[in-house]
Amino acid sequence: MLQPPDSSQKPQANVNFSPTKTVGAPLEQATIGRSLVIKGEVTGSESLYIDGRIEGTVSIAENRVTIGRNGTVNANVSAREVVIMGKVTGNIQCTDRLDIRGEGSLTGDVVTQRISVEDGAVLKGSVQVRSAEQQKSDKAGQAKANEQPKALAANA
Repeated sequence: MLQPPDSSQKPQANVNFSPTKTVGAPLEQATIGRSLVIKGEVTGSESLYIDGRIEGTVSIAENRVTIGRNGTVNANVSAREVVIMGKVTGNIQCTDRLDIRGEGSLTGDVVTQRISVEDGAVLKGSVQVRSAEQQKSDKAGQAKANEQPKALAANA
C-alpha cells in the first residue's frame, strides 16, 4: 500500500545534474592506407587522409586533405584545408588554410588564405596569401579564360 511521505527526510532540492554530452555524427574521412598507390585523379566530397602514395591530382573542394607521416604525394592538391605531415611534391591550392607540420615537406607553389609552417618543416616554392574575395575573382577569371579558347577552337 501507499504510505505517506516521511516528513523527517528533507528533499534534496539543490542537486547539480550535469547534462550528458551528445556525440555528433562521426567525422566522415576516407583513408588511403600505407600500402596503397594511386596513379590518376582523386576527387571527392569528404575529408581524405593519405598515408600511402598518390601521383596525379587530388581535388577535395570543400574538405580537408591530410598527408600523414608515411604519405607521399606527387600531385597538385586542391582543397579547403591541407595538412602536411609527410612529403608533397606539387602545387597546393587551399580555400582556407595550409598547415605544414614539423616533419612535413612541400616542394611546390602555394595559394591560400592562411598558412602555418612549424619549426623543422620544409617549404620550397612560392607562397601567395590571398583573401577569399581575391580567390573567387581569380577563379571567375580563369573560368572565362578557359572558355574562350574552346569557343575559338569551335569557330576554326
